[in-house]
Amino acid sequence: MRVTISAPTAGVVVSIEVREGDVVQAGQEVVILESMKMEHVVVAETGGVVERIDVAVGETVAGGQALAVLTPGEVAAAVTRTTADADLDAIRPDLAEVRARHAKGLDEARPAAVARRRKTGQRTARENIADLCDPGSFVEYGALAIAAQRRRRSVEDLIENTPADGLVGGIGTVNGGRCMVLSYDYTVLAGTQGYYNHKKKDRLFDLAEQWRLPIVIFAEGGGGRPGDTDAPGVAGLDTMSFVKFGRLSALVPLVGIVSGRCFAGNAALLGCCDVIIATENANVGMGGPAMIEGGGLGVFAPEEVGPIDVQGPNGVVDVVVRDEAAAVRVAKQYLSYFQGPTVGWECADQRLLRQLVPENRLRVYDVRRVIETLADAGSVLELRRQFGVGIVTALVRIEGRPFGLIANDPRHLGGAIDACAADKAARFVQLCDAFDLPILSLCDTPGFMVGPDAEKTALVRHVSRMFVTAGSITVPYFTVVLRKGYGLGAQAMAGGSFHAPFFIVSWPSGEFGGMGLEGAVRLGYRKELEAIADPAEREALFEKIVASAYEQGKATNMAAFLEIDAVIDPADSRSWMLRGLDSVPPRPARTGKKRPCIDTW
Repeated sequence: MRVTISAPTAGVVVSIEVREGDVVQAGQEVVILESMKMEHVVVAETGGVVERIDVAVGETVAGGQALAVLTPGEVAAAVTRTTADADLDAIRPDLAEVRARHAKGLDEARPAAVARRRKTGQRTARENIADLCDPGSFVEYGALAIAAQRRRRSVEDLIENTPADGLVGGIGTVNGGRCMVLSYDYTVLAGTQGYYNHKKKDRLFDLAEQWRLPIVIFAEGGGGRPGDTDAPGVAGLDTMSFVKFGRLSALVPLVGIVSGRCFAGNAALLGCCDVIIATENANVGMGGPAMIEGGGLGVFAPEEVGPIDVQGPNGVVDVVVRDEAAAVRVAKQYLSYFQGPTVGWECADQRLLRQLVPENRLRVYDVRRVIETLADAGSVLELRRQFGVGIVTALVRIEGRPFGLIANDPRHLGGAIDACAADKAARFVQLCDAFDLPILSLCDTPGFMVGPDAEKTALVRHVSRMFVTAGSITVPYFTVVLRKGYGLGAQAMAGGSFHAPFFIVSWPSGEFGGMGLEGAVRLGYRKELEAIADPAEREALFEKIVASAYEQGKATNMAAFLEIDAVIDPADSRSWMLRGLDSVPPRPARTGKKRPCIDTW
């Protein structure tokens, strides 16, 4: 019985591998066809003798057309090479070429570049990414990019000296959650922004938007790169990187890390981030020394432009750390609050809270001790500590559940809220609302700061941000009054009104009024006090009226008039937080933004 070998598809015969009379084995190549620029190998399905060949080289055949006829016979099957038989360690030339190209961009192949980083006490871009991402999780995009300078430099030179076009980027996991990570490489053209690394950023930003990936960016670098010769255009002002990154604000968490110098375009990306973590050796500025000198503004060393002792107190930097290793640890901790609850928490003995606010109502205390005691051990991450020091803003956990926390610091202006503190609090509330973190407010304030000097800071506009922001949030808001709750400032700390929060409770040390008691007495009883000539008698009357006002404004009296919800044992504060949080109905998962953006300031 004869067996016909047919064409599996239409094509052109490019090779005939057997002749008439040949003995063939099952699996042996008989004819090779070309179709759509691809070669199709036609094999014998059974062993036998070739009786005839029905086609010629160069002939066009149709699918199913006969190519050859066999007379079957007992012939040993052809030994075919299978995957199981292959040498799995063998590297084909095409793969070897790719591996060699990738290897040229690794730290091991660039000892001189690594040595330069060691001289400044810094790590390489790849070392920082490896430390941030969970082991083995980082997948790099665009690793084979090189600088757009082929018109002035050889490709070999660019491969050796401009790997990844100075921007290492890709997707990994941090704390087990997916994250987009980008790092400028200062060893490549001073970490400047080149044509191809702009394209790479755009690609990664688009993916982050599509898949809702938080972003960590190591922003060290000198801004725009003037030396790219291959890029089309004139000034490059049509790049979309900045608007794409800005569009991610309030959609996904944006974390900026900077060590060393960060100027111009790199600083612009850094400034778009929700949080900026900077090392002590960082310099951040919208223009570096060359741009400053070019503008006729003087000659400065890089270390004179935006040092950390400027950018910390002025509020640009949220967290100042010693080095890049510490910066990565803080970045991991920061991201964790937006990745949900944790297990295995511990906390201090909550009875300690009963002693932290002095019985002497005029004595200051350390509100950070209150926060550290109230929150889970090791869970407090304070932001912008050096700026707006009258208010503490921090991310914390209570029984593993993340909260945003704001608290007045009575050691600064008695807890009065000035312009910087109001800005700090309002922006922090935006951040919490954008990513659905419940807010805990620890109130101890005599109100907004007042006076001619305060008004020179545009106080009216700045403090009003707290009301406008509070009126726009939807996350649960809980207020605990530690001691003073006076005037508009106290209302601002309560989300705009004492009846705005999910609950407002007070510790027994709480005291309340439309304004500070002493000031209210001096204003309200001015005539009576001025009518007393004897200073001692006048002071005695003043103290008596103040004591009466204090009794009127005590927490228990406020609760009796339902202006606050309860007076609680300080040791029960955590329980109130958790019961309040559990009482809030779950909200449907969001697919887009809740807020258009988070204010960069």
